[in-house]
Amino acid sequence: MASHYEAPIRRPLVLGEKSYHDVSVDVARPVEGQANRAWWIVFSISLIAFLWGIGCIIYTISTGIGTWGLNKTVGWAWDITNFVWWVGIGHAGTLISAVLLLFRQKWRMAINRSAEAMTIFSVIQAGLFPIIHMGRPWLGYWVLPIPNQFGSLWVNFNSPLLWDVFAISTYLSVSMVFWWTGLLPDFAMIRDRAVKPFQKKIYSLLSFGWSGRAKDWQRFEEVSLVLAGLATPLVLSVHTIVSMDFATSIVPGWHTTIFPPYFVAGAIFSGFAMVQTLLIIMRKVCNLEDYITVQHIELMNIVIMITGSIVGVAYITELFIAWYSGVEYEQYAFLNRATGPYAWAYWAMMTCNVFSPQFMWFKKLRTSIMFSFFISIVVNIGMWFERFVIIVTSLHRDYLPSSWTMFSPTYVDIGIFIGTVGFFFLLFLLYARTFPVIAQAEVKTILKSSGERYKRIRESGGSLVGTGADERTSGKRISAESTPTEPRATDISDGAASEKTNALLQSIGTFDPSTQTADDLKRISGVGPKMEEVLNSIGIYTFLQVSKMTKNEYDLLDSITGSFPGRAERDDWAGQAKNLIN
Repeated sequence: MASHYEAPIRRPLVLGEKSYHDVSVDVARPVEGQANRAWWIVFSISLIAFLWGIGCIIYTISTGIGTWGLNKTVGWAWDITNFVWWVGIGHAGTLISAVLLLFRQKWRMAINRSAEAMTIFSVIQAGLFPIIHMGRPWLGYWVLPIPNQFGSLWVNFNSPLLWDVFAISTYLSVSMVFWWTGLLPDFAMIRDRAVKPFQKKIYSLLSFGWSGRAKDWQRFEEVSLVLAGLATPLVLSVHTIVSMDFATSIVPGWHTTIFPPYFVAGAIFSGFAMVQTLLIIMRKVCNLEDYITVQHIELMNIVIMITGSIVGVAYITELFIAWYSGVEYEQYAFLNRATGPYAWAYWAMMTCNVFSPQFMWFKKLRTSIMFSFFISIVVNIGMWFERFVIIVTSLHRDYLPSSWTMFSPTYVDIGIFIGTVGFFFLLFLLYARTFPVIAQAEVKTILKSSGERYKRIRESGGSLVGTGADERTSGKRISAESTPTEPRATDISDGAASEKTNALLQSIGTFDPSTQTADDLKRISGVGPKMEEVLNSIGIYTFLQVSKMTKNEYDLLDSITGSFPGRAERDDWAGQAKNLIN
């Protein structure tokens, strides 16, 4: 007789047994509500860094790039190091969303929006550096093949620097369309929830008339797949072209065919690490712990571990190629990196990029939020050092010993870089207060609250017969005991609940029908007819009572009703009641 096998219910990607309404409220809260203290702290730090960078950029343009630590040998140095670093970070965002969409991975739905926004904001930072490096940014149009209206412009189409312009602008355009397309259902959701006419008008324009019809969804899915298919090869091409800036030269340490795949692997590695950094910050700042879960963090850590190992293999291959080539200049270039005056940067790169991701083999570490945040920062530091090592150590000692020199960044160099970091986080924080950071329509397709309910019934020894939500298949409605999403007005009169009810009413006050008039509690968002009936049965009739609720009272209310845990606090019933009183 065959043994019985019961398939396990997979871990839910959305915690808290959310309903569809819960998802809409949670996703819309950062846009509709007030910014919390954590958001203001991070925003203030980013703003200070951004203003410092603006000051350094103005000083550089007004004085000249001689304010940087450039010299006759190291002409790229800090500026192009930061450019390549930002371009690398911009790769993983669209790649995560596009590839995981093509492979139908459901865990992408909570992180794809932040990843796509990260792509756009990081490419903006990357584009700043070549423009500033020109020394005369007002002549930046010279790199474009435009009609010669301002004199003879001879654009060199053989230059990889010009390829960069086309590749990055194309990648940015496709990424923005891909990002905006995914936002349409969320803009429509904010539009439908908006109360102020101006806000409703703005989000109506942003949503491009999205109505949620079947035809809309069909076109949405088709366009998303096409854009994902376009974006994936673009990810590979853009950083391949960036690597050609180096590989087409004759500088020792650069002139190698491994650079294209090596740069792509490093870009994906650094991009995933930055996505991890942003996710951990956003889940705290926007209170999205139920949507960006430890499971998401763990899966991202696994990808970081794999890509970090690929980068480690690339480093070893690079050393082997230099040794096997028999070219003494190549051999010295890599020996100088490991043992020369910049050896500290080389070993910092190896430690951060090769060794630190190996900690993710241990489940306890890769499921730790703080450790994951620390490693993501370490990886980003390591990838910056990789670009620094490639550029500076290859240039500061070239074929002529008489031109050997050392490079040291000035405070202007450092200030501009810090300014772009602040600008990046500033854009991201403002984006989180304006656009939904979670793809709510897609997240609603993976809710597992019903599966978890059936699992609890089964584990408690109950029968699943008759527990379906549809009368046509179950023969009866779901009982109040088995459904946590139905308010239990009948259970409030028992002993334990009576004590909690008395404690709650002592805190918020009692209702006197002889001197007071009951308010329409349904005017509070999140309170329907059934919930109003439950609140009335407890003794809550007025906005004044609701306005006095704090964390303690919210918890008491949840324990009394046994339904919608955390709903009152998430919807800020007390704040809504105060506004209605005023």
